This record gives sequence, structure tokens and C-alpha cells, in this order.
Amino acid sequence: MSTPELRNPTYDALTGPHAVFAESRGNARRYQPEVAPFLGLPADPTDQDWADLAALLGPGSGGAIMAPDQPLPEPFKLDKQFDLVQFVAPDDLAAPDDEAVALTADDVPEMIALVALTDPGPFRSRTIELGPYLGIRRDDELIAMAGVRQTLPAYAEISAVCTHPDHRGQGLARRLIRAVAAEITATGRTPFLHTGGTNVTAQRLYTAMGFTISNRMKVTVVEVV
Repeated sequence: MSTPELRNPTYDALTGPHAVFAESRGNARRYQPEVAPFLGLPADPTDQDWADLAALLGPGSGGAIMAPDQPLPEPFKLDKQFDLVQFVAPDDLAAPDDEAVALTADDVPEMIALVALTDPGPFRSRTIELGPYLGIRRDDELIAMAGVRQTLPAYAEISAVCTHPDHRGQGLARRLIRAVAAEITATGRTPFLHTGGTNVTAQRLYTAMGFTISNRMKVTVVEVV
């Protein structure tokens, strides 16, 4: 299955609901660096689009392109690339959770520490502004979290799904995914998410929860030289 409207999520977010977080030049877009590392280009970028992105970033700077694979022109250098699997939520996924609490800017240091421990994907000092983000605390310690990252006109991305290693196996990730999905569906949007192509454990979890694969893509991390 392929969902064409989700094949270029960063560009659609930055030219839509997330325009407030965008830096732009011509058709090229990037999230403000302290918000997220993602770069956006039209689906079929022209030479001018790539040149605008290079000028927007500047030498020695870079970011991540989340899109189907495409050749990189000069002056871009490939840093790394990996497969990405994109899933769309089933209609009955949303379920609020009484233990899930809204996280705020005051929680960011703990959130960054949990992300560093569990590696669910990039989370920066202002990523929380893309939210909402929800967490579960036990004994005043943040042990699990998830939230909303890229928001498109009709979809919103569940991201930063992570659980402290000492508290895994309790179904906390499932609960937070459902709780974040409830936040998304309340806006009239459909939840979607991504996981690495080699993360079989996450893929099995999402499939068991009723998610269906919408696209197979790449994350291409580039630098301007």
C-alpha cells in the first residue's frame, strides 16, 4: 500500500501547519535547527530547489531528508542513509490514558535524557513545541513518553515513543501511542508514524496495534561542503 499524501511529510508540514517553524529560501525548507533536523524539498526538486537548500543551510551545515531515495547533487555530501517504514493508524486506535500527563518545557531536560538513553529518534531543545507530548511518571521519574512531531493538513506524526529500560514490558508504549493518537484525532487528523527499516520489534508492535504500512522511504542525512 502507498499513501501518496504522506510521501513528502516534512515539506508538507513546513509549507502547511508548521510554516511557523520553517526557515525558507525559494522552495527549500528546513525546521529551525533547535526544533528538528529535517529538511524539506518539493517532491521533484529542480536544480534551483537544491541550490536554494544549499544556500539556506550554508557550508558545513546539514540535516535529514525524509523522502523516497533521490540522487544528491553538488555541493551535498552524503553523511548516512537508512531505510524508513511509515505506518498509518487504524480508525479505532485512539484511547486517552489517565496516567499520561502533558509534558512542558520544564520537562525537556528529562525528555532529552530519556531520548539519549533509548534512541527513538532526534529530539532537540524546542522539539516539544511541535507537540503535545505526553509522559508517564513513577516516583517522580519520567519513565516513558511519546508525542506529536510533524503535523500535516490531514495527518500528524506520533514520535519519540520511548520507555526507560527498567520499565519495559508493561505496555507503556502502547498506552502512550493510543493517548497521543487521541490528541491527534481530536484535531480531525489521522495519526501516522515512522520506524527504522531494521527495527523489527517496533514494526511488529505497530502491526499488532493495527497500523498498516503506508510508504517505504529513506532518511538521507546530508552536509553542504
